[in-house]
Amino acid sequence: MDRPIAEVARMSGVTARTLRHYGEIGLLPPARIGANGHRYYAERQLLQLQQILVLRALGVGLPEIGRILAEQVDEVEALRHHHRRLLAERDRLDTLAGTVSRTIAELEQLRKDGRAMTAINRPENLFEGVRPSQYGESLRDFPEHAEEVARRVAAMTPQEVEAGQRERTAQMIRLAELMAAGHPADAEPVQAEADAQYRTLARLRSVSTEEYRAMGRSCVENDAWRAAYEAIAPGLAAYQRDAIEAYAAARLG
Repeated sequence: MDRPIAEVARMSGVTARTLRHYGEIGLLPPARIGANGHRYYAERQLLQLQQILVLRALGVGLPEIGRILAEQVDEVEALRHHHRRLLAERDRLDTLAGTVSRTIAELEQLRKDGRAMTAINRPENLFEGVRPSQYGESLRDFPEHAEEVARRVAAMTPQEVEAGQRERTAQMIRLAELMAAGHPADAEPVQAEADAQYRTLARLRSVSTEEYRAMGRSCVENDAWRAAYEAIAPGLAAYQRDAIEAYAAARLG
């Protein structure tokens, strides 16, 4: 039985507008369009929608989903493949949940001990369990940089990605230690860290002074960035922002 678009929207949780968009880009054409102009979907389209939603949940973009759907022949085998990816995603989320749980426990203990404002949390890898594709989400305000990061990460091995994650955590911890030692954001040791950060960015692509300043502000304004810094030490996000601002004013003009 063909189902009207309104019913499919209720069943799937996908808005009718999104379903129409999927049809317009050729991702999910309806089984038929009635004389009243309404779209209707048969069982085959519902199965295809399920695959689209699974792939979207796994972080796959619409162009890539279109390619996957166009190339697949056996629907059962395709579902087996999606199932394997879901199990892998479950394992990744378990790892990520463990990382967050450890951080929460450490922060709660620090606050219980009355050391929350000065103590530094030293996670082995703050970004453990975070997919490289998620970096683009935190860089949404810097699309050109996000594109270059995605291109570089795609060519890296999992071991190289993890090493980069660990180094990023180490950089944040070094900055937190300077903050805890009482160094102002424009002090030379802090500016040396800002210089190393800027040079890392510049190796990816040319970063203007204003863009670097905007990245500094995002340390506080971007929820994901701020949470990562604050997991190391309270106040670290604003300290990083101020360090970048001082660096940009003094060395980038």
